[in-house]
Amino acid sequence: MDTRRHFVAGAGTLSVLGLTTSLLDTPAWSEPEPARRPATGAVPNVPLTTHTGARVRFYDDLVRGKVVLINMMYAGCNRTCPPMTYNLVEVQKQLGQRVGRDIFMYSITLRPEQDSPEDLAHYARLHQVKPGWLFLTGAKADIEKLRFALGYYDPDPAVDQEEGRHVGMVRIGNDPFKRWGMAPALASPRQIVSMVEHIDRRPPPARRTG
Repeated sequence: MDTRRHFVAGAGTLSVLGLTTSLLDTPAWSEPEPARRPATGAVPNVPLTTHTGARVRFYDDLVRGKVVLINMMYAGCNRTCPPMTYNLVEVQKQLGQRVGRDIFMYSITLRPEQDSPEDLAHYARLHQVKPGWLFLTGAKADIEKLRFALGYYDPDPAVDQEEGRHVGMVRIGNDPFKRWGMAPALASPRQIVSMVEHIDRRPPPARRTG
């Protein structure tokens, strides 16, 4: 059985905007119930290149059997992307050694025609990204397949062409249990980590005291 077909790509922009509103407008942030219904499509297994120069298949190499955090960005994004990336760096710090071991972080460029692996490597160094977090580029058509499958789209074609509409959210998924959710990338790091732990069926490691 092709387990990719259990991927929940999301119900489109309306659900994404609704989640954004609920997370940003309420005083107490509450975790949404992860979607579990069958998806209409599969996680695209498109070929990509990492910022380290490795060639990978998105589903087979990066998603299958893993808990993942995925966001869209591009190196020339000067408004939303830098604070979003710095915020996710804090998420990576809070997740600690779990990143690269049982939780994996991926940033996919919206401008693959401009962002080479070397450009993305420079971006990762600039933001002090640690191992376990990969920046990804590839063919434009393949990036578009990923963007739509992951729920980063607007039903209005004119709005959908605005790249800035697609960089403010982070997709969080648990492939083994087919649990997927989405959160604002600028939510507090603790809130994002809390959602990761909610979607991840494994108990988080005990925190040291004293």
